[in-house]
Amino acid sequence: MSEAVVIDDAQPGDEAEWRRLWAGYNAFYEANVAPQITARTWQRIIDPACPMLGRVARRDGRLAGFAISILHEGTWVAAPVCYLEDLFVDPDCRGLGIGRSLIADLVRLGRDKGWSCLYWHTRQDNPARRLYDTFVQADDFVRYRMDL
Repeated sequence: MSEAVVIDDAQPGDEAEWRRLWAGYNAFYEANVAPQITARTWQRIIDPACPMLGRVARRDGRLAGFAISILHEGTWVAAPVCYLEDLFVDPDCRGLGIGRSLIADLVRLGRDKGWSCLYWHTRQDNPARRLYDTFVQADDFVRYRMDL
């Protein structure tokens, strides 16, 4: 990487840049997230009392990516579990190790804070699986989802 990448917590002043990346993330997944849900997601990201963690990658003074995770309890472990729900890197910054840095940051945080595990899921055909497989191999679980 030519410019240093810094990973840290999202700050209130990051909202416009985060929204730019969020729009790209939703376009990638062909998702339409209502504006009020986007606003609520942002508010939860910056609320230190919320179990949602918003980590951002900063490169050359701009946001280059984000990771949004949820800490939750687990029935098979005593320590918290971290679910990496959303990970996105600006297409102009791909191939620079930013996605790897965002995941490695969560691994480091989890070890420092004593989380029991970190997990995520993705589409079977997501090209980012090449990166994910360098951290851990996919398991044999199948996801079921029912909208309510």
